[in-house]
Amino acid sequence: MSIPLSSPANSPFSIGLTGGIGSGKTTVANLFGALGAAIIDTDAIAHQLTATGGVAIEAIRTGFGDAFIGADGAMDRARMRAHVFATSAERKRLEAILHPLIRNETSRAAACAQGDYLIFVVPLLVESPQWQARTTRVLVVDCAEEIQIARVMQRNGMTRAQVEAIMAAQATRAQRLAAADDVIANNSDNAALTSQVASLHCTYLALAKRARANK
Repeated sequence: MSIPLSSPANSPFSIGLTGGIGSGKTTVANLFGALGAAIIDTDAIAHQLTATGGVAIEAIRTGFGDAFIGADGAMDRARMRAHVFATSAERKRLEAILHPLIRNETSRAAACAQGDYLIFVVPLLVESPQWQARTTRVLVVDCAEEIQIARVMQRNGMTRAQVEAIMAAQATRAQRLAAADDVIANNSDNAALTSQVASLHCTYLALAKRARANK
């Protein structure tokens, strides 16, 4: 099921922001948000759906068993991550539960979003042609793969093999860059990152203004 996504009422212009695990998508999105963009993070929505009391919990319990639900009633993310990235069929089974719910919640959030323009943060945007069709431009947050691995190992306490398994299930760096209209390099230089975001924000403001005028 494909649910059309809408932009804020005052902005028919939208960005699809993506990047590999550990690339810094959330950091970049937060910088754009501070400048006035409306941010809808599909990964944050997935966390809400699988948190204690989340609407996806019972379907996950039915599909995968009680072992994947923690004592707090939330999905055991570490156990599920290890399970689905070991077997692509299991990953697709989880996606079949979560993706329709994420689309629904994303559409609701977009309908009431307020901002100069809308940014959808979508980790698997390049893997989904439907997402690329729903956004005006694709922005890729890029960094060296070794930096990705080091960040995720430090942040999540994963082994190198676990991080590499997740990266192998995602689009390659080359595929993301090929799909990009815009690229932000995030190789740990915070000043350069902030400058790139500010420059693109000015560009996006102008494009959003033009899109509203032509609406």
